[in-house]
Formats: sequence, C-alpha cells, structure tokens
Amino acid sequence: MQRVTEARVTVAGETVGAIEGPGLCVLVGVTHEDTLAKAAQLARKLWTLRLLPPGEDGVERSCSDIGGPLLVISQFTLYGDARKGRRPTWNAAAPGPVAEPLVDEVVAQLRALGAKVETGRFGADMRVALVNDGPFTVLVEV
Repeated sequence: MQRVTEARVTVAGETVGAIEGPGLCVLVGVTHEDTLAKAAQLARKLWTLRLLPPGEDGVERSCSDIGGPLLVISQFTLYGDARKGRRPTWNAAAPGPVAEPLVDEVVAQLRALGAKVETGRFGADMRVALVNDGPFTVLVEV
C-alpha cells in the first residue's frame, strides 16, 4: 500500500475509481493460502494502521481516524517470481475465480468498517496514477 494525496485508476480511458487524500492506494495480491478471514483481517489492518501524516498533536493518523479514503486495486503480479530465468512465473498467485471474491471481500469489509473505498476493475488492463505522499510504501501481509 502507498500513502497518497490522490490516486486514480482508468480502464480504456474511463476513470473507474479515484480518491483525494490523504488516503491509501492499496494493491491487493491473493495467493493460494488466502481466506475470507484473512481478507477481513487485512481490511481491519488497512483501516487502522497509523500511516497518514500526523495531526496537530504530532501523532500519525489512520484512515479510520480521519475518514481517509482507500483505492483498492487487485494485482496478481505481486506474486510474480523472477528468481530464475528472464521471465517471472505467477504460480504463487491464486487464479481469478479464487482471487476475485477475496479482493471483493477486502472491499466489503472496509466498507462495513465505514471506509470510503474506490476500486479498480478485476482482470482489466488498468492504468494507475497516483501521487505518493512521502514517498511512503509499506508491504502489509496477514
């Protein structure tokens, strides 16, 4: 995930999701061991991590503290393995029929927590544009 001041995802020239920050742009990769429970755990973690710029009191804030928006985008390439040869393999990434419901579950759980969530389009050729605030990027695994 990246802390952003703004982020947007387009498909075929159409904006399908956009946020104005401070907020988070979250790239979600799903592997074979992931479950609905892990999706819910990830949503809670993303909602409550104190990663946003500090308030006047000097304390970093979470999306839940300030109602920060999240742009959630599925990205199987996070599980690419390029250790051998010159082409990555995607064996660790769960197939679409397994991954899509889990990405949807992350989004649903975030919304149930009260988050404003925008999304990409699963399986589409997406263009992501963002302004990374920092730069600030964190790998979150559950």
